[in-house]
Amino acid sequence: MLKSFAVAAAVAGVLVAAPPASAATAESGWGRYLPGNCLPGTFCGWPNWDHPPEGPTATPSLVTTTDWSGSVTVFNFYNYTSRNVDIDWFLPGTSYAGTFCATPGDADLYVPMTVTKVVFHTRNCR
Repeated sequence: MLKSFAVAAAVAGVLVAAPPASAATAESGWGRYLPGNCLPGTFCGWPNWDHPPEGPTATPSLVTTTDWSGSVTVFNFYNYTSRNVDIDWFLPGTSYAGTFCATPGDADLYVPMTVTKVVFHTRNCR
């Protein structure tokens, strides 16, 4: 039970730490790493820890330029688009789930989650 609370606290800390939308740009990324092998105009998610200085180089588990739904493990992501992206996720083995809004250049998560939907939009993230 204590382990579940520790995981939930880590997830909440990652999700709350996002800066305002105006601080992100697709060119530079405010996230913790550069886009790596995520091509401009795409949203990418990787299933494993792979963080050399230039950004992730492993094969992404999710690459999309349009709305997507399915079920895939994503440990970290990079939004290399000019649009905001809502990411629906849940933490396997728990009741923790939610939607994370990723602004252009946003890179985050660092907890293996199951992503079930990616929706592109132009409205501001909350």
